[in-house]
Amino acid sequence: MEPRFDLMANALGAKIAKRIYNVALAITESPLPRSTQDLVMLRASQINGCGFCVDYHTKDATAAGEDAVRLHLVAAWRESTVFTGAERAALALAEEGTRIADAHPGVSDETWAKAREHYDDDQIAALLSLIAMINANNRLNVMVRNPGGSYQPGQFAEMAN
Repeated sequence: MEPRFDLMANALGAKIAKRIYNVALAITESPLPRSTQDLVMLRASQINGCGFCVDYHTKDATAAGEDAVRLHLVAAWRESTVFTGAERAALALAEEGTRIADAHPGVSDETWAKAREHYDDDQIAALLSLIAMINANNRLNVMVRNPGGSYQPGQFAEMAN
């Protein structure tokens, strides 16, 4: 599978990608736990069928010390015992926020209430932004058909600032 277009080889594409990366960096530096961020990005990427992002976030999570069993069970988190209540609330919010285009009724009041039980205002701001940003990244990568498999942890670090 070959990509249709290399955003990074285009001056405007690279400029936009750098800005997107810096938004992601702000979220990474937020008080939302890194493990939660990794799980949410992986789950949204699975739902959206983004091979590049599944590869990216699985490898970054592994490099950060995430347990392989948890990564393998993200797709079946509801039927798994390895996630905390807070992580389950974040995964539910991520799924409902990601599936808006699938005729899903949006984020339910129940899901919102569970997320608010576990996350303060700064964490919710980071979580909502994370869900929006990973969905945007998934869509970009799916549209240009960036394949999964070649990502190396930290490969985009030079894009910071």
